[in-house]
Amino acid sequence: QVQLVESGGGLVQPGGSLRLSCAASGSAFSLYHMGWYRQAPGKQRELVAHITSGGSTNYADSVEGRFTISRDNAKQTVYLEMNSLKYDDTAVYYCNAEMTIFRKYDYWGQGTQVTVSS
Repeated sequence: QVQLVESGGGLVQPGGSLRLSCAASGSAFSLYHMGWYRQAPGKQRELVAHITSGGSTNYADSVEGRFTISRDNAKQTVYLEMNSLKYDDTAVYYCNAEMTIFRKYDYWGQGTQVTVSS
């Protein structure tokens, strides 16, 4: 069992920056692939950034070059550094942990609100 707690959301002006954190409790954090997703009002949840257990990353086209995902296995935490924020980045951001060993393990955090507004 893994519990995920996001933090770092808030209100930021366009062009500003935020750093989201997702702290995990439980065992085997380093084996999990971690992702940040977001859901804006009236829209489906979408993948923003993903980092594998081995450290490989991929990003949605809309955030490529602006957002950076990273992980610290010793702290059992995954981060999302968000720069050059735009109005369209406004959403609830969710952390996800996933791995498949014999069966799929899939956990979600409660989300943190990011609002980009002037």
